[in-house]
Amino acid sequence: MWQNDLQLKSGVFGGTLLSAVLNFSLHDVFFTVVMAIIGAVVSFFVSYILKRLFSDKK
Repeated sequence: MWQNDLQLKSGVFGGTLLSAVLNFSLHDVFFTVVMAIIGAVVSFFVSYILKRLFSDKK
């Protein structure tokens, strides 16, 4: 019974993974990378500006 359950779980997981991987295009990956870079840059500058605005001036 345990072997059957393991085979079923691995089959479902493998099928889901392969169907997801085959549906990705190079355009989607490139778009995701560009959006991640833009998000990181914007986050850095917002954090930097907020830190300068609210830091203790000595």
